[in-house]
Formats: sequence, C-alpha cells, structure tokens
Amino acid sequence: MMRKMLTWMLAGAALLLAGVRAQGACSNSTLRGKYAFTITGQILAPAPAAGLVSGTAMTVFDGDGDLTQVDHVVHNGVAPIEDWRPATGSYGINPDCTGWMTITAHPTQAADASPELKLFIVVTRDGSQVDTVVSGSPTAAAFAANITSIGVRHGEDDDD
Repeated sequence: MMRKMLTWMLAGAALLLAGVRAQGACSNSTLRGKYAFTITGQILAPAPAAGLVSGTAMTVFDGDGDLTQVDHVVHNGVAPIEDWRPATGSYGINPDCTGWMTITAHPTQAADASPELKLFIVVTRDGSQVDTVVSGSPTAAAFAANITSIGVRHGEDDDD
C-alpha cells in the first residue's frame, strides 16, 4: 500500500514538474509590449563605417513575431540627423528562450540609413529582459561588428 501511494505521489510530482516546465517555455508571445534598449559597441570593418556605436531604442514586440522600433544611435560621436529613426522587423523565439531578430531602418533622412541587421537574442523566461548581439546583415555586404544591447520591459501593459 505504501509503495503504491509513493508511486502515485512521484507520478503526480513528475506531471506537476512537466507542467511547470511547459509553462516556463518561451515562444514569440513571451515578448509583448515596449522594451527600452541600451546599445553599445563598435563597427570594426569596412573602414568607412568603422567606429564606436552607442545609443538607445524603444522596441514594441507584438507577441506574434513582428516589431516596430525607434532608435537614436550615435556613431563615432556624431549624432544622427533625425532624433528618432523608425524601423520595423521580425523575431522568432525558441522554447529554450534563444532566438533572432531582424531590424530594417526606415529613416526619413538618407544620411541615417543603415543595412538591415540580424541579431541573435536571449530572453528571460518571464520576458522582462532581452540580451542581443548583432551578427551581421541578411541583405548587405558582410561587415564586422561587436555591438550588443540589453532591453528591459518598459511596463506591464502594451499601452505603457
């Protein structure tokens, strides 16, 4: 009798843990709402684009794999022409909370243009933070960069 009870308790605990793990898994819906990003790093090559990069961005994730963003990125100490450059993109989150993003800038001033960027990302399980690294561009010539960012959820509601 004791053995049956122990077996049922262990089976119940295993099901409970499986449910907790399933609930803790990430997906595109883990990212929803506004995130404030701090951007830092350096473009290493090609020579005309090389230099230090720092900035900030406000990114809105829709929970379905699409995003919109505005950013203000200083390159080699030179501020962008427009205060807030708009962008759009997409993202995908794996169950282990790793994933990717692409960001395409849509500047109103041609001088603020940049290639589409591909980033690899890690998301906390509750979606409160996103860590990124730029890995290149899926549409432009190869370049070398060491640019990272950390995004923090701006609020609990989509309307913040």
